[in-house]
Amino acid sequence: MAKKKETASKEKKGTTSKEKKGTTSKKEVAIQEIIETPSQIVNREDGLEFKIQIQNCVASVNLFTSINLIGIYQQLIDHDVLSVSFDPESFPGLILKTKEPKISSLVFSSGKLVITGAKSTEMVHVAVDAVIKILKETGTTIEEEPEIIVQNIVASGNFNKRQINLELASMWLDQSMYEPEQFPGLIYRLPVPKTVLLLFQSGNLVCTGAKTEDDVHKAVRQTYDDLDDIEAFDDDNSNL
Repeated sequence: MAKKKETASKEKKGTTSKEKKGTTSKKEVAIQEIIETPSQIVNREDGLEFKIQIQNCVASVNLFTSINLIGIYQQLIDHDVLSVSFDPESFPGLILKTKEPKISSLVFSSGKLVITGAKSTEMVHVAVDAVIKILKETGTTIEEEPEIIVQNIVASGNFNKRQINLELASMWLDQSMYEPEQFPGLIYRLPVPKTVLLLFQSGNLVCTGAKTEDDVHKAVRQTYDDLDDIEAFDDDNSNL
């Protein structure tokens, strides 16, 4: 079938302290729960429930201080738990990886950070606290509260295993693009909340561009309703 339109072009408190071997702290248990518990969307009117897993939260952080990257690198290069790399000739930032929580941080001399790998916005704050603790222990003076801005949340899930007629969806959904010879999924851009969803025939989805977990939930629910309105679901297995 021909497509109807063109799309617009061009999408808390943490720690790194070591626990005694064989023990699990309450903080570690809390972090593990953040990682393993999938988000769910429940509509109280019709009982819809989707399992949506946050895969990555990317956040920018301003610590409002200067950071001696060479000094930190020299102190942490042989650390037993942390992983650190720094090659200023190829990249101006220091790459710091922690295991609890399991995240990566790009640390810049300006006091700016980029946090990746967090599984929730709560985990972002745990990660920032952990990095601040490490920086203070290696000689950085941090007096102000950090400014933390979540830039992007990536989530995956499915519409209760309901299959999607992507060809039909591409005809009727505004701001969608489907070119199966290039990519097997349909790209659907939502203006509110401003997100991009990748939809697959199997009913699986990926949501990107959200700034909050609530935006993820709203985007998935709105997309489900839009697909349902145009009868783009191929099966009757909604189990609602």
